[in-house]
Amino acid sequence: MPTILGQNQYGKAENRVVKITRDGATHHIKDLNVSVSLSGDMDEVHYSGSNANVLPTDTTKNTVFAFAKEHGIESAEQFGIHLARHFVTSQEPIHRARIRIEEYAWERIEASDANSKFIGADEVKHSFVRKGQETRLTQITYDGEQWEVVSGLKDLVVMNSTNSEFWGYVKDRYTTLPEAYDRILATQVSARWRFNWTDDEQKMPHWEKSYEQTKKHMLQAFAETYSLSLQQTLYQMGSRIIDNRGEIDEVRFSLPNKHHFLVDLEPFGLKNDNEVYYAADRPYGLIEATILRDGCEARIPVDLTNL
Repeated sequence: MPTILGQNQYGKAENRVVKITRDGATHHIKDLNVSVSLSGDMDEVHYSGSNANVLPTDTTKNTVFAFAKEHGIESAEQFGIHLARHFVTSQEPIHRARIRIEEYAWERIEASDANSKFIGADEVKHSFVRKGQETRLTQITYDGEQWEVVSGLKDLVVMNSTNSEFWGYVKDRYTTLPEAYDRILATQVSARWRFNWTDDEQKMPHWEKSYEQTKKHMLQAFAETYSLSLQQTLYQMGSRIIDNRGEIDEVRFSLPNKHHFLVDLEPFGLKNDNEVYYAADRPYGLIEATILRDGCEARIPVDLTNL
């Protein structure tokens, strides 16, 4: 039975590039993990093995490092846009480029009181410690005409130690969970948001400010919502972003519920007044949803592992 070639793509995955910008004695770090994926007129390489239209994946790797020098890394989004535009416009067989980037944040190490006087600053200008919070993400897709930029984060762990309840749910013969009127609500946020910047005629967002403000609104909504369910909190987080960031039309969350169960201390003659908890890592509830600006279409994949 005859076969035909379906969707295909190729590129170099997980190019780890660290760019140091030296501003006199003050240094700045951008630490990225860049994956390049290209598609287009690639039928013949699959059918006959002809590499006539194939830009080697080693070349895409080299381009990542060369662009870090030639263009710098203003932001993960801007760097990805430079790369995507280059691959589509410089190689006729390539019709579409997708650039995925993880960014690892660093912060400056504070100087000790004695040494801050010696070096004349409260921070050592060339020494950093990796931030232990989230990993920043972005995916840039370009087909020569239209852009799609989806940014986000993963592994951002947050907790409310009160102002959360869970009761009034469906109960059947297998239900053992007691209703809770004061509980810990904790989750490890994985989020993606899609920008409405799609072509070069539009004003480009300020990518760094947008990320900082989006994260701020997300965290403020988490902290300020009196939660009757993690679903309610998720919706408030997404709505706060949409309401305050006009450059974003869609937000997708995947929120595992990091359960904290009260420990039974009665066998020891002790009363546990919402003070001592057992943190269970699995199994966990997994709450996922998309929040959209009214009138917009959902485009972020339902399964964030595919993004």
